[in-house]
Amino acid sequence: MIAFVPDRPGALAGVGGFRRGIGGAESNVACTLARAGHRVRWISRVGADGFGDHLLAEIAASGVDVSAVPRDPHRPTGVYFRTAGERATTLAGGPGHAEVVYYRAGSAASALAPGLVRRRDAWSGRILHLTGITSALSATCLALLHRLTDRQAGRPLVSFDVNHRPALRQDPEALLGLARGCDLVFVGEDEAAALWGLAGPDAVRAALPEPAAVVVKQGAAGATVFGGGERVAVPAPAVEVVAHVGAGDAFAAGYLSAALRGLPLALRLRHGHLLAAAALTVPGDLAVPPSRAHADALAALDDAAWGKLRLSAGWTREEVGA
Repeated sequence: MIAFVPDRPGALAGVGGFRRGIGGAESNVACTLARAGHRVRWISRVGADGFGDHLLAEIAASGVDVSAVPRDPHRPTGVYFRTAGERATTLAGGPGHAEVVYYRAGSAASALAPGLVRRRDAWSGRILHLTGITSALSATCLALLHRLTDRQAGRPLVSFDVNHRPALRQDPEALLGLARGCDLVFVGEDEAAALWGLAGPDAVRAALPEPAAVVVKQGAAGATVFGGGERVAVPAPAVEVVAHVGAGDAFAAGYLSAALRGLPLALRLRHGHLLAAAALTVPGDLAVPPSRAHADALAALDDAAWGKLRLSAGWTREEVGA
């Protein structure tokens, strides 16, 4: 989608101007992975309009292959407006939470359907990453997600970020069913509580025994991963937050990047935290990640040094010890 962000603080009702950017969980993950040095293909659908032109150009500029994104001549590219706060996990929201208003009913992406995504495109990589947002856009989008999470021989590792968005009124049982069909699941502890009434990482794992790995994100406290018979918890470094939006997508990208490199579970979580910190310290959805050498050096710190890590705006351009 095209994202419009206020050019000054305040509620949407009082803001007169907006900056244009790009947004969308899957494209955020794709761009971040590409910027981290991986080969990435993004699969979606955009309108044959100026916003579609801009979206494809920006995502391609990050190094993402957009050849599997057709233009829909009959439907527009989706847009949304948001403030810079943290996303709420309930419709009521509350102080400090972002206002988010979507305009994508009837958009090109909402028309995605099983017959419009070729298996050779969806299965072309080592990992196929999906989110619960797509499943809520339309009945045909949900059908597509059911097809892509069906356990079939020869499919790549299927990664799924629950990505609870109260404004989309996602079906909790549908999300749980999709997650159970995947190999790797990301879910926030707050999301699991709001959707399924689950309290804590162990309860989440008990409700999701099928995936080979389940990552429970615990905000500023860190994250816990279950996989290969292990339970590994890694605290998050302290971060001077500029804006919360995009941090969850960046975390998923950092974890997936480390997984593609075959790193152990603890280092996957640390790389997830580092890329989330990169997103947290910039105003937009996307950040330039640290160099691989920089991220590797930080991830390799001993537990005491990791616990003392403090990250603020501009940290991705600094080298360790500089």
